[in-house]
Amino acid sequence: MSSNLALLTDFYELTMMQGYCLNHYNPDTVFEMFFRRPPFGGGFTVFAGLQPLLERVAELAFTAEDRSYLEAQGLFRPEFLDYLSDLRFTGDIWAMPEGSVVFPGEPLLRVHAPLIQGQLLESLVLNILNFQTLVATKAARIWLASNEGTVLEFGLRRAQGVNGALAASRAAFIGGAAATSNTLAGRMFGIPVRGTMAHSWVMAFSSELEAFRKYAEVYPDSCTLLIDTYDTVKSGLENAVVVGKSLKAGGHRHFGVRLDSGDLEYLSKQVRQRLDAEGLQEAAIAASNELDEEIIQQLLAQGAPIDTWGVGTHLVTAKGDSALTGVYKLAARKVDGRYQPAIKVSNNPEKISDPGIKQVHRFYNGSGSPIADLLATEEERVEAGRDYRFYHPRYPYKFMDVTGAKRVQTLLEQVMLGGKIVTEFPDLPALQGRARANLRSLDHTYRRILNPHLYKVSLSEKLKDLKFRLIAEYAGKGTGA
Repeated sequence: MSSNLALLTDFYELTMMQGYCLNHYNPDTVFEMFFRRPPFGGGFTVFAGLQPLLERVAELAFTAEDRSYLEAQGLFRPEFLDYLSDLRFTGDIWAMPEGSVVFPGEPLLRVHAPLIQGQLLESLVLNILNFQTLVATKAARIWLASNEGTVLEFGLRRAQGVNGALAASRAAFIGGAAATSNTLAGRMFGIPVRGTMAHSWVMAFSSELEAFRKYAEVYPDSCTLLIDTYDTVKSGLENAVVVGKSLKAGGHRHFGVRLDSGDLEYLSKQVRQRLDAEGLQEAAIAASNELDEEIIQQLLAQGAPIDTWGVGTHLVTAKGDSALTGVYKLAARKVDGRYQPAIKVSNNPEKISDPGIKQVHRFYNGSGSPIADLLATEEERVEAGRDYRFYHPRYPYKFMDVTGAKRVQTLLEQVMLGGKIVTEFPDLPALQGRARANLRSLDHTYRRILNPHLYKVSLSEKLKDLKFRLIAEYAGKGTGA
């Protein structure tokens, strides 16, 4: 796919853009991207996809071929197509640090730009951030379920297309995967790559033992044998013991076996017992086969002695949630030289947006754990050590008081200025490290795989007053769904 993605947009973005252009209406605006609920019924979400998004935004341009295609649709006028020929993104973007743990309702991204430019970005922002954030969150859940063990992403062959596979590998590593089977993703993103053998290797030789020996000859210091091609316990395990003992006698290490079918709890226990009895205590056991966080958590709770988890389909396709509920809404527009807050009012309270230009502040207790996040207007000064009242975003009569927070972190940082990237991108290990540090800082009740505690994202008093004043003003003007 071309790196220039100007046409990777929903068609109505272009029809709106032409309408603004022909009406000579292009005020400065602020758009925000946020999501409405955490995926998988979880208590947290891991933000991913920022770097590829910013790189695409910086390259946006409508080529002659793009404009010819639009002209052929019979809907766009010559003056608008001429306008597109010089259109580039010249605005500013503020964003959460990639790899951060984030929560519903708070802006992950804030776009300051002329209306036409801000409108153009909507589909691209949501396409990239929704998917990568979803997969990074799934990977984090799997990593936590494994007791922070070794998780390998094996999803290439089941991913939704080439680009989906690459994006999923990147996001899964940020979320906690130790390596990927996707060799191209490894080259592109610097992710460690791992892989052993398929059943076809074993079936290609005259016997299972011969197949194992041939593999061990080529890879004596990184030999993991797939032992379930025929009979896991009676054949595969016994032949693996022969090869494993031979490798150990020759001074070679890093030997292991992989289970890819059957009752993984029972089989892993049988395998561990047999390997230990033969003096192969250091041999590792890897498992794969339609794994997800709930299965892994159950296997460990039952004492399955599995060292490495290969997770493919259910990781890269984000089993349990088809998409992040991310949306992109207008928050403010400039009128007579001043920004006026904008709000979407709805008959569904959860769909009413928070108006104005906002900043997100995370409050921490003395042990370094987050207490709650506060949305405040951009001009509000929020500091540690002061007392604050946190208001529920939908019910103004509900609030909690936060006193004596030891630290307050301001989360939205400027990453683009005048259409240019103004931030240094950390490498993926650093992003993974940030995600793991953020997850470990959370109270364990938010990290639970099932029935987690809900983290509070609240409004400052000033933002609460603004929101409900605007709701009252718009109440008589008609609302949409």
